[in-house]
Amino acid sequence: MKKILFAASEGNPFIKTGGLADVVGALPKYLDSRKFDVRIILPKYMCISWQETQKLSHVTEFYADMPRGKEYIGIDKVKVDGITYYFLDNEHYFAGDSPYNQIFQDVNKFAFFSRAVLACLPRIKFCPDIIHCHDWQAALVPVFLKEFYGNDNYYRKIKTILTIHNQKFQGRWRIDDIENCRDLPADCRYKAMEAYHETNFLKAGILYADRVTTVSETYAQEIQSLAGGEGLDGVMRQASGKLSGIVNGIDNEDYDPMTDEMLSAPFGIKSIAGKKKNKKSLQRELGLKQDGSAMLIGVVSRLTEQKGFALVNEIMEEMLNTMNVQVAILGTGEDRFQDSFRYFGWKYAGRVSATIGYREELAHKIYGGADAFLMPSQFEPCGLSQLISMRYGTVPIVRETGGLKDTVEAYNEIWQTGTGFSFANYDASEMLMIIRYAYEVFTSHPKEWRMMMKRCMKADHSWQCSAGKYEELYRELLG
Repeated sequence: MKKILFAASEGNPFIKTGGLADVVGALPKYLDSRKFDVRIILPKYMCISWQETQKLSHVTEFYADMPRGKEYIGIDKVKVDGITYYFLDNEHYFAGDSPYNQIFQDVNKFAFFSRAVLACLPRIKFCPDIIHCHDWQAALVPVFLKEFYGNDNYYRKIKTILTIHNQKFQGRWRIDDIENCRDLPADCRYKAMEAYHETNFLKAGILYADRVTTVSETYAQEIQSLAGGEGLDGVMRQASGKLSGIVNGIDNEDYDPMTDEMLSAPFGIKSIAGKKKNKKSLQRELGLKQDGSAMLIGVVSRLTEQKGFALVNEIMEEMLNTMNVQVAILGTGEDRFQDSFRYFGWKYAGRVSATIGYREELAHKIYGGADAFLMPSQFEPCGLSQLISMRYGTVPIVRETGGLKDTVEAYNEIWQTGTGFSFANYDASEMLMIIRYAYEVFTSHPKEWRMMMKRCMKADHSWQCSAGKYEELYRELLG
């Protein structure tokens, strides 16, 4: 049996700020437990809820040599859904009311975390065949492994994989100000780790890891381009021989319209009419007009520039004044988008609902009750919301980028294929045109729309499919 250790800065069900936690918490459960012993290691943040920390049992503690001197490392663990989680404790680094604070603190914090991951392996008596590192926060694990443990028999056979969930975030700071990197060789600090006169954790991890993955095939191509590489396109082209894209999945048990207790009524492919009850219930809860003929567009998202909401602001008035559509928005983010959606909710009361914040139950109700789901992202490494919406028969309208392009097949009215509507350019007029097209199909061709809903619900975007590709990668790397 091969041993795999996931190293990450967050993971469900303990700490979550975004999709990274969903991946780290879900993927190990779907890897074949007969062939892979998969465990997860996380920081023990002080902001993890008291209820969760009470589940942990103490393993040991020790002191490790690091640039500041002897550093304390405590180790706790717990088993959830058959997966062992380890937590690394050090209050100096992991205090605070959020897993992420200011970047100058975070780079030193996660440099410590990467060192502690390696230092603790003999203490937990788990020597992995592969350490699967996630994002820049764990990207120095391959660096420290090769620079400090390359000649150590205990460590020398360990392979590393780095998964990039979003290349925009790289772990950049002034080279000489990161205490826990000061003892790295100069050739590493000022060459492999340096980008644009700053330390860059992600760049170093890309160069040192044995394999690099990202969360969709299209995003793997985009990050090698000048437009999508976030300044590291040259590095990605250099690493292209060890780079691959594997689309994320969703847990079909968590998102099942037949069993979802958050919905007003269950429905499925054979009982798709039940979706109308959820639409009516959602309209009533959000104060929208009870109008079954209106196309209800759902949005569950961070309200940021990256997610394409500048385009939405630009076409909102024209869309509402020329089509019988309703919009249900759930999310939080930049003030300008929060304020604009509040304004639209006030001006178009009964047609626009803007819930600023996040409520899991309402998210499920939007997925289950909306007719269409809008994701006009500027870039989107993978995206999970479009996968969830399809699971609930809510037809996605997306921009053709990253994982959105890989997972949503554009509707073809001649061949009656496709699982949604898509537009290519980051352009408000082009987006409005495709929304009009979706509206025309919804209002004038209800039979074709229902067929598309069913194709969405039949599409397999479960973790089982993605897990098989990771297993193949693990076997290939280990030979």
